[in-house]
Amino acid sequence: MPVITSIADLRALARKRLPRAIFEYADRGSYDEVTLRRNRVDYEALQFRQRVAVDVSTQSLATTFIGQPVTMPLGIAPTGLAGLFYRNGEIEGARAAQAFGVPFCLSTVSICSIEDVHAAVDKPFWFQLYLMRDRAFNEELIGRAKAANCSALVLTLDLQMQGVRRQDIKNGLSVPPRLTLRNAIEIAMKPRWALGVLCGKRRTFGNLEGRMGAATGLATLSEWISKQFDTTVSWKDVDWVRKQWPGKLILKGVLDPEDARIASATGADAIIVSNHGGRQLDGAPSTISALPGVVDAVNGRCEVLLDGGVQCGQDLLKALALGARGCLIGKAFLYGLAAGGRAGVTTALDLIRKELAVTVGLAGLSDIRAVDRSILYEAAARSR
Repeated sequence: MPVITSIADLRALARKRLPRAIFEYADRGSYDEVTLRRNRVDYEALQFRQRVAVDVSTQSLATTFIGQPVTMPLGIAPTGLAGLFYRNGEIEGARAAQAFGVPFCLSTVSICSIEDVHAAVDKPFWFQLYLMRDRAFNEELIGRAKAANCSALVLTLDLQMQGVRRQDIKNGLSVPPRLTLRNAIEIAMKPRWALGVLCGKRRTFGNLEGRMGAATGLATLSEWISKQFDTTVSWKDVDWVRKQWPGKLILKGVLDPEDARIASATGADAIIVSNHGGRQLDGAPSTISALPGVVDAVNGRCEVLLDGGVQCGQDLLKALALGARGCLIGKAFLYGLAAGGRAGVTTALDLIRKELAVTVGLAGLSDIRAVDRSILYEAAARSR
C-alpha cells in the first residue's frame, strides 16, 4: 500500500481499485447531492479554539457507547454491499473493528450474513434492521441477531421510501455486478478486485437468501425494496421492535428535534443523527448542523451518536463538542476496505484516532470525556 496520510488518500486508492459502479455506490448521493455536499461543508465552517500552555502529556480517548467500553468514540456504520468492496468485506471490517476496540454494525443488505460474521469474530457486533412489510421476516432477522449474540440492534427509520441515486442508475449497479460491455471492460481492468470478490464466501445478499428470488439488477432490487420497505411505519412499530428485542436498541435516521423527543421516549438506548450519508432526502440539513437541536431535545434521556461526513479526527471532535457521544463512519470505512481489506480499515481507524489525539491536545484537553461546546468559537459564543 502506498503512503497513506488521510481518508482522502484511501478514497483515491479505492477509486483506482474498484469498478466505477461499486465505487460510486459509496461515494455519491441522491438527486442533486445537495445534502451530500453539506455534510462536508458544514464541518469546515466550524472553528476550534486553540489553547496553549496546557499540560496534555497524558491523554485518554476511551469512553463508552451504550455502556460498552470503546477505545475511542468512533464506530463503523452499517453499509450495504461491503462484501463487494473487498472479499468478505463485512468479516474484514468486523475483525478490524474488534481488534481496534470499536463497534462494528452489520447491515441488513450485507453480502456476508449475520451467521458468517458471527462465526468469524470473538466479540459481539451490532446489527442494523429495516422494517419490512413482512413482520415475520423482521422477527426472523431479530431472532438471528439474538442467536448471534449481537450487542445492539440499530433500527433504521429513514428508508421507508428510497431516494433516487442517479449515478447508481446510470452505472447499472447490480448485485452481483452485471456483465455489460462497459462493466466487462472495467472488471477486466480490475483483476485484483474481481478475483478477490469471486473467491469470497458470497456474491449476493447473505441475509436475504431465499427472499429475493433471482433478483440481480438495481431495478429489481429497488422494486423488491418498494414492496418490502413499509411506508406505513410509525412510532407504534418502533414499540413493536422494542418488545421483540430485549437488548440495546439504537434508532438511526433522526434529524428533527421533535422526532428526537419522540425517539428518546421509546425506551431506545441511543439515537443516531443521520441523513443516510446524503443518500435519501436531498435538501435536508447536514448531520453536524442538526446535531445541537437533537441533543437539546433529547436532554440526556438517551445517548446521541452521529454519522454523515466524518472524514477525520477533527470532524469527530467537532461532533463531540456539539454533544454527540460519538460518531460512526460509512464512506471512510468503505474507502479503507476497498484500499486494503482489514489492513485498510485499520488504517482508516488509526488515521482518525491519531488526528483526534492531536486535535484534542491542541484544543487544550487531555480527556475526551471533558470535551464540550466551549472548544468551538461559534458554539461557545452561542452558549454564553
